[in-house]
Amino acid sequence: MTIPEQIITKIETYQTIIIHRHVNPDPDAIGSQVGLAEVLRNSYPDKTIYQVGSDTGNLDWLANAQAIDTAAYQGALVIVTDTANSPRISGADYQLGAELIKIDHHPNDDPYGDLNWVLPDASSTSEVIIDIVNNSEGRLQFNQAAARVLYAGIVGDTGRFMFNSTSPHTMTCAAQMMTFDIHHDQLNQKMNEITLEQAKLQGYLFDHLQVNVHQVAYLVVDQATQEQLHVEAQQVHSIVGTPGRLKGVLTWVIFVQQADGTYRVHFRSKGPVINELAKRHDGGGHPLASGARAANQAEIDTIVAELSALAVQYTQ
Repeated sequence: MTIPEQIITKIETYQTIIIHRHVNPDPDAIGSQVGLAEVLRNSYPDKTIYQVGSDTGNLDWLANAQAIDTAAYQGALVIVTDTANSPRISGADYQLGAELIKIDHHPNDDPYGDLNWVLPDASSTSEVIIDIVNNSEGRLQFNQAAARVLYAGIVGDTGRFMFNSTSPHTMTCAAQMMTFDIHHDQLNQKMNEITLEQAKLQGYLFDHLQVNVHQVAYLVVDQATQEQLHVEAQQVHSIVGTPGRLKGVLTWVIFVQQADGTYRVHFRSKGPVINELAKRHDGGGHPLASGARAANQAEIDTIVAELSALAVQYTQ
């Protein structure tokens, strides 16, 4: 029995299924989590299905989490989607279930759970969920609600199909979701939408972005800047991809100061593999898109120096 078949068998065994995703969710975290939840509600209407975690922030238009009592975990199956390592799971109660399943597309450096189904070559965890459903021999069934968020997950994690993880199969999965009349044009417009404050943040980026001789670009968005521009730390994510549009930028990093004074670190690259560097700073992710943490300015300086060394090695 394959692992996806084992996962479906586990799903059919349990009456209560609780689905988690990672903190600071992006469209794929929400898409894979809620997409799976909607598939299960559609396929097994007698089961109790929950989607849990922190608030979805400015993606609340896509879906929201549910608040549940810890008692619900008693004898429940817990599934975590799109979360590379256990510290990033949103909601510590995930450990209280009877069994735990991990479904992901990040490198499987932390194979937590009783069952793991991880496909690092997939464009997104939403794509992985779609494949599980398509290969279930009819035991699992899509509906419009599932298709809507799964499509959004693919669009989000492929950068609107720009990233090298986008395959012909990815496009087939997205096209399949579009057959459910999900108003993909409206979804795309909504995902492309930014506030006036975020637009001003884009201007701040171009005014303050530093690009060194190694084609490494970097920017620090501290708390004072966030207050001045009236943006929250989570909203800064809208500018993470912007430096990649600049000619002469090979790899880049954006440091976003959090309320506790530390920094959330966003790595992106057009070639140099950056996820091992992210791991050295309490993070991880994909070869060309990763996240990490920095404690202070000294660690910021260290990260920029290490990223520059990677760029030099890549171009030699």
